[in-house]
Parts: sequence; C-alpha cells; structure tokens
Amino acid sequence: MFQKHRMIKATLALALSLAAGSALAAVSAQDAQKLKAALTPFGAERAGNAAGTIPSWEGGITQAPKGYEKGKHHLDPFADDKPLFTITKANLDQYKANLTAGEIALFNSYPDTFQMPVYKSRRSGSAPQWVYDNTFKNATSTKLLEGGTGFADAFGGIPFPIPGNGVEALWNHITRYRGTYVVRRASEAPIQRNGSFALVTSQQEGLFNYYRKDGQFADLKNILFYYLAFVKSPARLAGGAALVHETLDQIKDAREAWIYDAGQRRVRRAPNLAYDTPIAAADGLRTADDTDMFNGAPDRYDWKLLGKKEIYIPYNNYKVASPEVKYADLLKVGHLNPQYTRYELHRVWVVEGTLKPTARHIYSKRVLFLDEDSWGAAVVDQYDSHGELWRVSMAYLKNFYDLPTTWSALDVFHDLQARRYYVQNLDNEEAQTVDFTQPIPEDAYFMPSALRLRGTR
Repeated sequence: MFQKHRMIKATLALALSLAAGSALAAVSAQDAQKLKAALTPFGAERAGNAAGTIPSWEGGITQAPKGYEKGKHHLDPFADDKPLFTITKANLDQYKANLTAGEIALFNSYPDTFQMPVYKSRRSGSAPQWVYDNTFKNATSTKLLEGGTGFADAFGGIPFPIPGNGVEALWNHITRYRGTYVVRRASEAPIQRNGSFALVTSQQEGLFNYYRKDGQFADLKNILFYYLAFVKSPARLAGGAALVHETLDQIKDAREAWIYDAGQRRVRRAPNLAYDTPIAAADGLRTADDTDMFNGAPDRYDWKLLGKKEIYIPYNNYKVASPEVKYADLLKVGHLNPQYTRYELHRVWVVEGTLKPTARHIYSKRVLFLDEDSWGAAVVDQYDSHGELWRVSMAYLKNFYDLPTTWSALDVFHDLQARRYYVQNLDNEEAQTVDFTQPIPEDAYFMPSALRLRGTR
C-alpha cells in the first residue's frame, strides 16, 4: 500500500510538472502598452460609454475626504449625491436590460420592499502606483497553468489585466489588491424570514502574501495569503478560532485549515473547508467557495468569458457601513434596507462557470459580474442542480481610500428559495473599520502552534 501511495504521488507530481511546463503565454508587449493608453492600469476601458451614463476613468479617488482619520470609519466622499431614480417592481421592465437575473429575482421575491436607488456613476476605483507597475509587468510575464488551476510569474498586481478567457478573469478577482496586512473586528449574521438575527463577532487578520511590496513570485511557495479569526461573541463561541493557509494552486497543494476549540484547548485540522462545504456560522446560506463572492480552486467548473455588459451594481456604498446606521435599521426582512444602499451603472466582465460533468457541487452554474475597474465581483448568480436560479450574492463595493483600493463594505448572500440571507463584514457598531496600518507579522504568527498559544491566553 505504501509503495502504491508513493507511485500515485509521483505520477501526480509528474503531471503537475508537465502542466507547469506547458503553461499558456501572456500578452504581447505591444498589447500591454494599451494599459497606458486606451485601457486603465487594471485593463478597464478608460473611455466612458456612448450614452454618457458611464464616465471616463480619470484615476479614481486619489485622496481621502477632508476630516477623515485613518483607521476610523470612512467618510462618504459623495455624501451630497441624490438618487437619479429608483428601480422598483413597478418600473422593473424599464431597466431589465441592465440587471442580472439574480437582481431581477430579488424584485420578484420582495415586490413591495426591494428597491435599487441608482446614483450618478462615479468611477472611483484606484490603487497604489506600485500595484499598477506590477500589473503592467504581469501582463507580459504571467503564465496560466494548464487546466487553469493556478498561474506562474506574476506578483503584487492583477495577473491578467487583459484576460483571454474566463479562468484568467476569475484569477483577477481572486488575487485583486486588498492591502498587505489587514486587521478588523466585524460581525456576521444569518437573517431569518421574520427579520430576526443573532450576531457572531470576531477579530480577523489577513496577510496577503501575494502583495508583500518587496516580494516576488518565487517567494510565494504557493501561499497566496494567511487568514486568522478569533471569535469574540457570543459567549458560547468566544475563544474559538480558525486559521487558513490559502494556496494558489490548490490541486498541487490543497488549502490547509485548522480550528481551535477553546473548550478543549485543542487545535485540529479542518480538511474539508473547500468547495461546497457549508459554513457553520452562515446557517447553511453560504458555501466555503462563496466567501469573497468566489474563492479557492476553480477546477470543478468550465469557465467562459462572455464579454462585458453595463449593469447596475452596488458601488460607493459608504452608507451601509456608516457608524450612524445601526444593524437593526440596516438588516430588514429579505434584504438590506434600500434607504442605505447605492447602485451605479458600470461595465462588468461577465464570467460563467458551468459544473463539469465529472464534478460535484451544489451549484450547477454560477455567473460572476466583475467590476471592470477593480476586478471585484459585485454580483454573483448561482443556480441549483436543476438549473434554477437559487442564490444571488452581492458585494457592496466602496473605495477604501486609505490604501487605496476598491473592496466590499458588506457581502450579502441571498437564498431565494429559503427567503433568508446572510451578511458578512458588519462593523458599523464597532469603534473602527479595517485597519491597514498594523506592522506586518512574521509568517510564524500564522502557524498552528501560534494559534494554540494565542488561544490559551
């Protein structure tokens, strides 16, 4: 048996080495120059649309609003904006061409309450110059591994700013810039059909290995990032923790995860934290690979790049994260309170993933709508095994101008059949929001042994 196991491992290693050796080429130097002309540094179209409803990109937000203090909740740079119009069930037909199937389904599921206030489109997306510089280098150096399970020779920027297929666009979402070391205290909650909810609050820390400013691809050793979370409340869960080592090529090296049980003072592996494994805190409303709209290995789906569309997506959502808005006022039956949401018309890349005939997953299809200016997924429509629309996920994007970067203020996961939803990253009632200023710890800080030591304090 041992000899057979060694033979299998050797065969897999050979297959992976052959895949790496036959990686797909990046774009030409001539095409890469478009990132300094017709395209933005991230590969979006600089020009606005013909109708004038989407403006040209002029660099996005380049400085914080007056009065902002780093580490505190973000001030709304567009606080004086008023809605241009509001999409409701009554006027839905007028706007269907610029909505996703999931957004339309939310109007049909909650015809009396779900609304989309639409504001002036502001292309606020921006990133540091060093990330733009790395993205330009990546354009001509990045190689997609055969099968799309990973890539090589990219670092510190968007790997495929001029994507040639769906899986390249997906990798842009997975590896988009969100700082290097991130610390936040935030809550999550499933919202029941009657609107009731119970928060789980945790201290979260992430080290994006891929965005170490002085690093390079060879330093990754197949680790994209480290993630650590300690539960603070409720009391029955307090002290518990989770640690994740997120790998780039998860077929070569699977994601590693550990759970710390405060009651037993024991660290144990969580080997199945991937694909459609349900997340306990989400009460069955989110799978492991739903996190961040999509994460992890892309190998169970065939991914197609369907081109671009103009879609009303959540954008510049500073109100949903405002400390002036209490959770009880924000989290309503069926969906967030539309009073605090903001939608804008933006161009998005449409990426469709269809489950392979030989693969297993609770979603037979997922369609991602990626903001062209940041590569963040703003909306994801997910279909069940019968091909029926089942769930729709939304990332309420905003510019974290203290970096800067475009990221989600809140992630919301709707189950259309259960008529419940789940919200992540609530920090309105915390003293501050995401902190990007903490010193970057050593890798040893994110090892299982350190998890045990911290958990016993």
